[in-house]
Amino acid sequence: MDDQSHATDFTGRAVLVTGGTRGLGAAIARAFLASGADVMVCGRGTPAAPPSAGGREAAFRAADLRDPAEAAGLVAATAERFGRLDVLVNNAGGSPDADAAAVSPRFVEKVVALNLLAPFYTAQAANLVMREQPDGGAVINIGSVSAHHPQPGTAAYSAAKAGLLGLTRALALEWAPRVRVNHITAGLIRTENATALYGDDDGAAVAGIVPMGRLADPDEVARACLWLACGLSSYVNGADLAVHGGGEIPARHAVNSHLDSNTPPPLSSP
Repeated sequence: MDDQSHATDFTGRAVLVTGGTRGLGAAIARAFLASGADVMVCGRGTPAAPPSAGGREAAFRAADLRDPAEAAGLVAATAERFGRLDVLVNNAGGSPDADAAAVSPRFVEKVVALNLLAPFYTAQAANLVMREQPDGGAVINIGSVSAHHPQPGTAAYSAAKAGLLGLTRALALEWAPRVRVNHITAGLIRTENATALYGDDDGAAVAGIVPMGRLADPDEVARACLWLACGLSSYVNGADLAVHGGGEIPARHAVNSHLDSNTPPPLSSP
């Protein structure tokens, strides 16, 4: 992959995308498929149809990555099926909102296990395969703006995602130069469940707080994954790549804009 004109050609390469059956994960899987890679996706439930692109389809294996044995089994199955493992995208994660004052210990444990421990277990197993390959490999951890700027109701999730960023930097130190480990800070993304996350307007209202004026398309995050996995980023290691449209416009700026225009700020819902 030294020829930069073919840097994003992943023909003959193997990619594992966790949580790759829907939403952002499926978009990432399709991007790698379209670039020629062999792709394995996982989830706890079998999808109606795995991601596909260009007449090619991802392989699927059921796994609960919070279990270290299942995480190791998934990596082993991927390497056995394709004969190698070049890229791991730790995409599986998420959490419903919960009041930190009343949330149960079991809830916190599950959130931290899914968003921090599962990526750790999967990356450990992937590293064992990648470090033995002549070209090594790349691990990409999908993080969240919550790691940098927590929102109410996301205490456990924000803490776990902050831990994922710290884990990325630690593994980048330990596993280079054979295995590069990088992080993407993702912002608001327009997926099939955007209405459930952002309201019935499909995210139009919350898009106003993003400098780019819209939610991200999943393919825009997927293309960032392609770049971090290919030779164009060969010296990028331990990085936190922000793919969030500029973050969020500070509240004081929004208030000052309303004052400058002599228009009162919108009232919150009762």
